[in-house]
Amino acid sequence: MIRRSIKNQFALIFSVLLALAIVGCFLANTLLLDNFYISSKKTALLSAYAQIDLTAAAGDIRSDDFSVTFEQIAARDNLEILILDSDTKTILSTVKDNRNLTDRLLGYFFRGTDTADTLYAGENLYIQRSFDDYLHMEYMELWGLLRNNNMIFMRTPLASIQDSVRIANRFLAYAGICVIAVGIVLISFFAGKVTGPIMKLADISERMARLDFDAKYEETQRSDEIGVLGRSINKMSENLESTISELKTANNELQMDLAHKNEIENMRRDFISSVSHELKTPIAVIQGYAEGLKDCVNDDEESRNYYCEVIMDEAAKMNRMVQQLLMLDQIESGRDAVSFERFDLMKLVRDCVQATEILIKQNEIEIHTDPDTPVFVWSDPLKIEQVVNNYLSNAIHYAKGDKVIDITAEKKDGKIRLKVFNTGDPIPEESLDQLWTKFYKVDKARTREYGGSGIGLSIVKAIAESMNRECGVINYDNGVAFWFDLEQGEE
Repeated sequence: MIRRSIKNQFALIFSVLLALAIVGCFLANTLLLDNFYISSKKTALLSAYAQIDLTAAAGDIRSDDFSVTFEQIAARDNLEILILDSDTKTILSTVKDNRNLTDRLLGYFFRGTDTADTLYAGENLYIQRSFDDYLHMEYMELWGLLRNNNMIFMRTPLASIQDSVRIANRFLAYAGICVIAVGIVLISFFAGKVTGPIMKLADISERMARLDFDAKYEETQRSDEIGVLGRSINKMSENLESTISELKTANNELQMDLAHKNEIENMRRDFISSVSHELKTPIAVIQGYAEGLKDCVNDDEESRNYYCEVIMDEAAKMNRMVQQLLMLDQIESGRDAVSFERFDLMKLVRDCVQATEILIKQNEIEIHTDPDTPVFVWSDPLKIEQVVNNYLSNAIHYAKGDKVIDITAEKKDGKIRLKVFNTGDPIPEESLDQLWTKFYKVDKARTREYGGSGIGLSIVKAIAESMNRECGVINYDNGVAFWFDLEQGEE
């Protein structure tokens, strides 16, 4: 039993749409019709005034031709119009007894009007709603001066728009109920004509799912979409039994090939991205010292030898970093053994800082490290050097504001916490947990700018897990600090 059939859904959707349309008409009548009516009347008054004012400015207001036009303007918009000269004598009027209009016009000029009823106020021209106690009718009135200083008064009666709204809403209610009732019956009937064949096709599909390929759709003479679908299902049923085994085999092999291809492609991209990111800093150092040699920054042999030694040292570090990148797979798969040694952590830090001195100067960064007091730890120096280089590289590229980097080693509970802090923008809270995910980048534009691949912190995380240690990040108001816990060595 289908709880939510297409037939019922069609009827429900049709009924809801029709009800919404009727409600929309209710709201439009109630909220907008009155304003629209008033706006239309105001437009008619302003249009008539503009036509009369143009004629008055041309001096033709007393001509016989304009008298005909004057009557046409009044008849077209159901207007009562009165024009007086400066001596309050009638120039033109659409009513025979214009005393009422004259009294109202002069009263407005000498006493003014209630601003609460004013709909338009221009230079020497006003439009307002008013009630004529003598005739017991509501009007929209325009009064003011023409460009030739003649006084003008126009008004048009306002029909009871609220009564019209109520009548229209009652009619919509009665008509809407009838239309919805008839519509539900009709849509149910026609929806049944559509959904009946669909249910037959659904039954055939269900039998095919149970590998019963004898089921056939019989109404193949239909020329609509359902007939096309029925013939297609029959054709599929005829061919499916003989080919299903081959299809499954081919699909399985295809999935294996695609998975293997994607795995190889991802490994290639991961490796290239990692190498590009991790070798950027040492390459920059080598390039800097090589350019120094080329430009003969120091002509003495001792300085040249020093430059060469730095270049050779950085080349060796690049080779070690390549080995470490290749080792990352072994670390994550558990095939790499950690070689613990006791070494001075701060000496290693100072060596890393010295290796990146050119980058630090280029970025105008002020770097602080703990005093020369040794801080011994038990760990793998090559892997910790990788950690320091990653933290330091990120700090250099993201340092802002005062551009200060602090590298400290804090002793706590038999552990040494290495902390690299840089001034700059804090990391968004929603990104903190994802920083260690391979290839995740908080600021993609900034990372592309300096060539980062987003793998540096994932290497740090893998190293920490291989040593059963912890690493993390802390946001401060003026910057960010990355930390790594190490086992304290004996003093």
